[in-house]
Amino acid sequence: MNDTDVSKQIQQMVRFIRQEAEEKANEITVSSEEEFNIEKLQLVEAEKRRIRQEYERKEKQGEVRKKIEYSMQLNASRIKVLQAQDDMVNSMKEAASKELLRVSHDEHVYKNLLKNLIVQSLLRLKEPAVLLRCRKDDLSLVEAVLPSASLEYAEKASVHEPEIIIDRHVYLPPAPTHHHAHGPFCSGGVVLASRDGKIVCENTLDARLDVLFRKKLPEIRKSLFGQDAA
Repeated sequence: MNDTDVSKQIQQMVRFIRQEAEEKANEITVSSEEEFNIEKLQLVEAEKRRIRQEYERKEKQGEVRKKIEYSMQLNASRIKVLQAQDDMVNSMKEAASKELLRVSHDEHVYKNLLKNLIVQSLLRLKEPAVLLRCRKDDLSLVEAVLPSASLEYAEKASVHEPEIIIDRHVYLPPAPTHHHAHGPFCSGGVVLASRDGKIVCENTLDARLDVLFRKKLPEIRKSLFGQDAA
């Protein structure tokens, strides 16, 4: 083999090696581009998911905030309605309290009422000796009806007439006036207690109104505001 043949073979080998190198380089380039595109696509999808999740989170937060605001507004409205209802009920009670003051204006009617209240209190206490308190303005009326009240109680309870002591040191508060509208007051009636003070029967007109009002409050609310407010 002469030099020319050797040179041709070397050139062929060089071309072959170069061709393989170029093909290998092309393969590496294509593979790198594919991997880059795949990774880029994954990153884009991941970012899309993150944005979507962030949007959903903010959307849910917005919905929750709206529900909270609606609930707060609804509760505020309910409180206003309940307050208005309570104000109306209290106004009715105040009006009834003012009407009680008229009871003592008719002496004959009020005198008979005092007697019945005393008898009722004695029947509740069932004590042989009691202490009675009344308004100072009612003292003469109480003294007038006390004997008949004591006798009526004894007949109804089938017992001896009790000893009834009128407390002349401590009286029930007077009726309310414009000058003392916010102080203690009593529209009338009596308070009886056992001699040791352990048992008390508060039978004033105001106390009876409170008891009646509490008892009838569901009916009053139902009558004023309907079934749901009862």
